[in-house]
Amino acid sequence: MVVPYDVHDNSFVGKAYLPETTDAGDLTAFEGGDGRYEIAAGGLKARADFLKGGQLRLQADPSGSFSDPAGSQIVREQPALNTRTSSFDAGAYYGIRSADAVLRVYKKPLRFGLYKADNKTRVWQEDKPLRWSTGGMRQSLQRAADEQFFGGGEQNGSFSHRDKTVRVANNTDWNEGGYPNSQPFYLSSAGYGVYRNTFAPGVYDFGPSVHTGQQERRLDAYYFLGDAKQVIGKYTSLVGKPFMPPVYGLEPGDADCYLHNANQGERHTLDSLKVADGYVQNQMPLGWMLVNDGYGCGYENLAETAKGLQERGAQLGLWTQDGIDKLADQVKAGQRVAKLDVAWVGNGYGMALDACDRAKAGIEDNSDARGFVWMPVSWAGAQRCAVLWSGDQKLSWDFVRWQIPTYAGATLSGIAYNTGDVGSIYSHDAKMYARDLQAKTFLPAIMTMDGWARDLTTGQKINQQPWVDGEPYTSINRKYLQLRERLMPYLYTLAKQASDTGVGGVRPLWLEYPDDPATLGANAKYEYLAGDDFLVAPVYKDSDTRDGIYLPKGTWTDYWTGKQYKGPTTLDGYHAPIDTLPVFVKSGAIVPMWPKGTTSWKTRDKAQLGWDVYADRGGRSAYTLYEDDGVTRKFAKGESATQRVTLESDRDGTVLNVGASNGGYTGKATQRAYTFTVHGAPEPHRVTVDGRPLPAGSWSYDAAKDVTTVRTATLPTDRSFTVRLS
Repeated sequence: MVVPYDVHDNSFVGKAYLPETTDAGDLTAFEGGDGRYEIAAGGLKARADFLKGGQLRLQADPSGSFSDPAGSQIVREQPALNTRTSSFDAGAYYGIRSADAVLRVYKKPLRFGLYKADNKTRVWQEDKPLRWSTGGMRQSLQRAADEQFFGGGEQNGSFSHRDKTVRVANNTDWNEGGYPNSQPFYLSSAGYGVYRNTFAPGVYDFGPSVHTGQQERRLDAYYFLGDAKQVIGKYTSLVGKPFMPPVYGLEPGDADCYLHNANQGERHTLDSLKVADGYVQNQMPLGWMLVNDGYGCGYENLAETAKGLQERGAQLGLWTQDGIDKLADQVKAGQRVAKLDVAWVGNGYGMALDACDRAKAGIEDNSDARGFVWMPVSWAGAQRCAVLWSGDQKLSWDFVRWQIPTYAGATLSGIAYNTGDVGSIYSHDAKMYARDLQAKTFLPAIMTMDGWARDLTTGQKINQQPWVDGEPYTSINRKYLQLRERLMPYLYTLAKQASDTGVGGVRPLWLEYPDDPATLGANAKYEYLAGDDFLVAPVYKDSDTRDGIYLPKGTWTDYWTGKQYKGPTTLDGYHAPIDTLPVFVKSGAIVPMWPKGTTSWKTRDKAQLGWDVYADRGGRSAYTLYEDDGVTRKFAKGESATQRVTLESDRDGTVLNVGASNGGYTGKATQRAYTFTVHGAPEPHRVTVDGRPLPAGSWSYDAAKDVTTVRTATLPTDRSFTVRLS
């Protein structure tokens, strides 16, 4: 037998013979030009391709051929060669130079090193030659003194990996330490990332000598240079940018089996409408419902169910355990969401990626809607077609805790949509459910899973809708669901930014503050940023206080009290009763919001838009709102609009320049009134719009919270205007 990952001395499982290993020998051939270079060390053949966009593809194969088992399934289109390269002989090594970097090809023995264009600054350097056996190939790199490592896709409970071993493989361990949506990609603080172009499992050991390898007798790696966001952008340009979701996909989802459910008694698919009514009656947002989520669960009256859900502001979703052969007819009947079960895609790798691509295409080929897919196991490239769901878990305080770094860390692999069931699938507790919902408020995708849970106290079956526990929990859960809905313009703009850049909205603090070592510490691990502006520190213990809240450099305003803190600082003893999620907003933030009380994108008041503004005294900031019709793919043809707002605050007052909404789409508002809530600005004596004073009833100042509220008249959206507080 051959043990998986057998070229890694520290990663064997069980007892088996050690296959004989071979190291690359001395260089025996080097030739090439115009971006491609052929290299040999005896029987080992290697190829270095410098690609447009600043990428390097390095392949090595002891068989002497360059196979590509992944084909075009992950990398759909190979980047063109960058022909503007040159080579030189430096004695101990050959150098290959591009405008961005120098690849060193050492001669005795053959080793590789990548340096910046000055050929002095090391990016990465092999400390040992490539090693291979019948079970795989390993690359061994020097580790810099302070070098940090991230990525590997979804790694449950972790986001930074220095001195850790990361496994990248098909996996259905849904709990801490599992890696069900792992990806063969990692990111280094040294200024590079690497994607291994393969469907083979791998192990990445980020110890003092970094050992990375896949369970195949070849190396096929793409290297990307730049800071973290640039690397994520280049990686997702290669394997696929995150998809642009429909706006209802960012609203909460609800899943259950409604037809002959043994856990729920005799019911029918149309009974799902009663649950949808519950969301409406409780004034809680609902974007979509899976009405057949359960093994063997079918459906009936599909078109009627879809119509009924749409009348209640939601879209129809269906779950599948065995394929999507009926998807075309289902979409024509009204299906807009597809969830792929582990029973079908559980083999992972290429099979799961193919299913993901086909499910998304199946929705789009049979409607004008955007594909919206959920799946529990995946591989590199799945960010282009699905929300990656972390699977079936049991509720505990640890469950709330370890999900925080999981979803923030997945962003560092270009995964913009990674989430889990609110309150888990199998267990229920009112307090833990509320805390978990709070923790997920700023995540881009959330769902409740019904029909499986038992109350942790009574052991009785219980559903998971946000109102089942009664007061005070119904009001608490409503508070956060409505806050999430009000923030939809902000979350939707983050989604567009992710589809453009590859960088998702939920981020570990390190991504925005890479020079702050505290962002790698134990406190920051259990926080996350939502975009640039919100810092969220969920409560993951049975406590009314939150210790260890780390605030990095800048001025941060408590979202609930208005109290300001100067970072860097750590807050202990923060008062966080069950209705309070610790949230802080960075000075300079400009946050678009829908009106209070909004519970659906379909029924929102398009003639109203709020701007929640956090003045940075002496500073300047800007924000660009993105809007489109929210549901069709017309945005891809340019049917969208942007509106830029700038903020400037000094001794003379605060100035907001609101640009015209540029662009157009079906349903765009031609005029709207604006409400500005300006935090932290000096109490104004006068407020003007385009130089004209507003009457006293149109603005007010709350001294207790240091907030000025300004309400404008209805204004044309195609014109700019200026609000001045002085």
